[in-house]
Amino acid sequence: MVFLQKKEEMVLFPKAKINLGLSITGKRPDGFHNIETIFYPINICDALEFVEADFADKSDLLTVTGIETGSSPEDNLVLKAVKLLRAKWSFPALKIHLHKAIPAGAGLGGGSSDASFMLKAVNRHYWLDISNEELRSMALSLGSDCPFFLDCEPSFARGRGELLKPLNLDLSKYYLVLLNPGIGVNTREAYQNCRPATPLFDLNNIEKVSIKEWKNILFNDFEAYVFGKYPLIGRLKEGLYQSGALFSLMSGSGSSVYGIFEQKPALPTNLRDYLIWEGPM
Repeated sequence: MVFLQKKEEMVLFPKAKINLGLSITGKRPDGFHNIETIFYPINICDALEFVEADFADKSDLLTVTGIETGSSPEDNLVLKAVKLLRAKWSFPALKIHLHKAIPAGAGLGGGSSDASFMLKAVNRHYWLDISNEELRSMALSLGSDCPFFLDCEPSFARGRGELLKPLNLDLSKYYLVLLNPGIGVNTREAYQNCRPATPLFDLNNIEKVSIKEWKNILFNDFEAYVFGKYPLIGRLKEGLYQSGALFSLMSGSGSSVYGIFEQKPALPTNLRDYLIWEGPM
């Protein structure tokens, strides 16, 4: 396929997500687990930009700044997304800059969001005309939650997290506080220490329930194991409730914990030390 040359810089702002409830419902034959959760996009973002490269070897180059990711640029999902596209489509070599504001391995989907935003931006920028179905398949090959970030709208998710149903869920009147203790939770280990079960509440019905009731019906199946191994994470959640949160939960397999408030709270120092983002949802 012949690409159309476009020289201007592309700047993207991949969003993070939180999980509103997370149930592990079964082990799959392919080694993954089936889950049920609600992915909700939040306003903490990375910054991702690319321009056509002007160096001789015509290879893609990724520079990463900001928060440490713990991996080399060659292992970053952004470059893996570009390589995946190059397997079938032709477009110029790219010079890419990723500035990380979303912590890696924090249960917020930052790396997945970066990759998915890159997929759809290159597709759009060079008119590759990749179908939505194929784009979703490519995203899933990069990570279980990558398909969500293609549309990045509140969604009920099942399967590995790729079977998505958009929800009319608007939390914009609430205030979000996001804490991260800097602990790396091993996701594989977390899954191995959780027992699959049928959810007690159907997350499809979340819009019918007041947020004030979520504490009694929304759970994260990873919390029991993670809080047992890393008690600090559990204390952060309890501290958010003590500070007036309507609802608090660990996101994904951790280690980030969020609190949803009616208005901006006065956080005590022992929580503010772990604050990575706060603002309207």
